[in-house]
Amino acid sequence: MQAPKPSFLERLTLPARVAAFFLVSLLAGVLAAATLIPVAAVAATGTDMTVEVLDQLPDELETGPLDEGSKIYSADGVLLATFYAQNRVPVTLDQISQSMQDAIVSIEDARFFDHNGIDFKGVARAVASNASGSDTQGASTLTMQYVNNVLINRDIAAGKGGSDLTLSGTKDLGDKLREAKLAVAVEKQYTKEEILEGYLNIVLFSGQTYGVEAAARSFFGVPASQLTPAQSAMLAGMVQSPSHYNPFTNPEGTQARRDTVLAAMLKNGKISQAEYEQAVATGLDLNPQTVTSGCTGAETAQYFCSYVEQTILQSEAFGADVQDRAKLLARGGLTIRTTLDSRLQSEAQAQIEAQVPVGDASGAGSAMVSVEPGTGKILAMAQNTVYTPEPGAGRTQLNFNVDADMGGTPYGFQPGSTMKPFTTAQWLKSGRSLSDTIDATRTSYPAGFDWQAKCLGANTEFDEWKFKNASEGFERPMTVSQGLTQSVNTATVAQAALLDLCDIRDTATSMGVHRAVDGEPLEVTSPSFVLGGQEVSPLTMAAAYATFASGGQYCEPTALTEVTDGRGNSYEVPGENCSRAISEDVAAAVTLPLQNLVNGSPGSISPIGVPAAAKTGTTDQSEQTWTVGYTTGISTASWVGNWNSYTSLNNQEINGVTRSYVDGSALAGAQWTQYMKAVAGLYAADAFPAVPAELR
Repeated sequence: MQAPKPSFLERLTLPARVAAFFLVSLLAGVLAAATLIPVAAVAATGTDMTVEVLDQLPDELETGPLDEGSKIYSADGVLLATFYAQNRVPVTLDQISQSMQDAIVSIEDARFFDHNGIDFKGVARAVASNASGSDTQGASTLTMQYVNNVLINRDIAAGKGGSDLTLSGTKDLGDKLREAKLAVAVEKQYTKEEILEGYLNIVLFSGQTYGVEAAARSFFGVPASQLTPAQSAMLAGMVQSPSHYNPFTNPEGTQARRDTVLAAMLKNGKISQAEYEQAVATGLDLNPQTVTSGCTGAETAQYFCSYVEQTILQSEAFGADVQDRAKLLARGGLTIRTTLDSRLQSEAQAQIEAQVPVGDASGAGSAMVSVEPGTGKILAMAQNTVYTPEPGAGRTQLNFNVDADMGGTPYGFQPGSTMKPFTTAQWLKSGRSLSDTIDATRTSYPAGFDWQAKCLGANTEFDEWKFKNASEGFERPMTVSQGLTQSVNTATVAQAALLDLCDIRDTATSMGVHRAVDGEPLEVTSPSFVLGGQEVSPLTMAAAYATFASGGQYCEPTALTEVTDGRGNSYEVPGENCSRAISEDVAAAVTLPLQNLVNGSPGSISPIGVPAAAKTGTTDQSEQTWTVGYTTGISTASWVGNWNSYTSLNNQEINGVTRSYVDGSALAGAQWTQYMKAVAGLYAADAFPAVPAELR
């Protein structure tokens, strides 16, 4: 077995080890030197006796990047959320008030601008004070404290913790010598101003609050540049013992410590007698501005924040694995710019809560999501719950708008009749037209019916299928256009019976429709999928309908536009990923009956002042209700339903109103209509293209 490598202390000469022990004893303030040697001798000979020791130690401090939180912004510059392991906002020295600089120097190292990293006069003073028993003092300079903080920060970044960290009270002889030598090296490498700036950015003030800028904002709601002498003195006093001098848990002790700092500032000529008296006469006057890490701390768009977080955690562009990506998000100082439009987000949130308030006694969920046709940019993502792991009414971390793997519910929601336009799209792709008359009289298809499903192979048979229309009297011949506008189940199934079910599925897939549970295409295990029998997410439907709005171009939803860090690095983000799904003519033709639906004003849906098209959807017992619709500039999916049980919305008191029947044109339709009326004008809202004669 190979012998362990000797430590640098073991490699020192015997005289050097003796000198090292003496030096560390002095620096720690534990040697009763007043009874052993004259204090003057310590001050006079300390530097000479440690030369050999210091020369044999490492002399370069690897600072490394400071932990810095990441911030998520909307497209229009609104801060949505901050992620951090250490709440820190690095600033330059000219962004820190002079009073703060004076306060920290006065209380921690009054001779900071006079020594070279080790203050031997301070050592002698500490030794004499400790030996007399009048006070317990240390002799660690600001530079040495800076070195210690850098070493701890480096170790934390490397994944060390607990007993692996060389914190105060756990340092051995080698740790203290290294700290002293590195302090001297730092003084040679940096100016005093640079060291002071580094210290004020790295030092812990409280809990997870590191650096003076974050501390100033957290305790006083101001930037560090605006700190007053009294505020500066409180913060400077906290660094000695952040847990003890906490103004929230120990206001009296914190104020007393603040006044001690003010006295030191007065003694060192940094404030006048009048300024001192004015400062000590004030209270702490806190104005806390808490910054909660992560999406739970987001003031708006909490669930969009969650979607962005999941996007980063699942992308190899941000690290080799989830752990590396999470570390980058919490410590890498990312600036994450997104597609969200805060104007649309605010309106979406207001409208869904107007229909189903947060914590409504019904327990019903409500959600709305918008994407931009032609780009896939997610413009808004809202729901009527609070993003939190804490249980309670109106509280969940499940994102109703997205698939399971992005933080959504386990299965998604059945879309009902909002699936019907995809059958009509395939009908038109097959060379047929909107004016074709179909036999919509059948409400059942027997086992062995000749359904076409080429992707399943020959001799495919389905069980008997019985269904009904939402309203009686529609079991009759009608045009395809009438069937879609009036959402007649028998009309859609009659179309499907004349088409290949796999072609219908494939057309929907090309427009982005997939199962929320696993991201796979819809299963052709029963013809019922054409009426919305398989679960999807609202984001899926908004993006699919955006294909109609864009003239047949499907674009994958995207949330990120740019990600950079404080060192100027850029990270690859997905660009627009669009493909031709259906022709412009087919897109225009499907839009026509959906325009007629909006203009016909069913339920709570009504024209919104610009050309718009939409389709409603309702499951058999009104467990899930939808309205999905678009202008040329915005496609929006609106959903209201039960998300944690499969129970009906019918005869439930929702927002103070009980309805015997709730369909997609009621609550989901109301919030879609009011929202789109308010925001449609912010994006393109042009007339839809004319439908070619052969498709009309």
